[in-house]
Amino acid sequence: MDMYVQCENVTKQIKDTVILNHINLSVDKGTILGIRGHNGSGKTMLLRAIAGLIKLSEGKVRVDNKIIGKDTPFPDNVGVLIEYPSFIPDYTGLNNLLFLAKINNKIDESVVRETIRLVGLDPDDKRKYKKYSLGMKQRLGIAQAIMESPDLILLDEPTNALDEKGVALMVQIIKDLKAKGKAIILTSHDRDFLEQAADEIYTISEGVMTHG
Repeated sequence: MDMYVQCENVTKQIKDTVILNHINLSVDKGTILGIRGHNGSGKTMLLRAIAGLIKLSEGKVRVDNKIIGKDTPFPDNVGVLIEYPSFIPDYTGLNNLLFLAKINNKIDESVVRETIRLVGLDPDDKRKYKKYSLGMKQRLGIAQAIMESPDLILLDEPTNALDEKGVALMVQIIKDLKAKGKAIILTSHDRDFLEQAADEIYTISEGVMTHG
């Protein structure tokens, strides 16, 4: 049976620098894959490749049996948090997510509010996004990635700027999403977090991926 996400020989080279070096991995629905690596290791670039945000030098990414960049520009049903989330500075958290929800029109305000509460924020907080702490910004970014209940969820360093309670909440949210049959790929430099959250862990270093 085909896996939901398949990376085959995924390679990205910019000038003389190989950023992703013949990466093969597969993830099925109801599975959490953790990728560990330091800044510059290639882990963010790999998520960009799976999300269809970069052009590969070699290899291919399939999601739900469609080749990204050939059969479809992006995965059909994906939620993404890559690097630092950015939102409209003068909107509240709720208004930012309502603005984004209008793009696909899949969810209504009640779902947006419920997702904001799920990540530990208050949907009625009147503060503008520019007044948010780093941890609040991160939580809003995660809410944005999961609010439409996508089949594939890509989270780049989801515990950035979160305190211990926030990390524990994130582990719980991710496990609940797995129980709903989502395919989830997490990157982190924090091995403890990945050991708590992921079913399987890979390490990436200088674009080369190894198991464990």
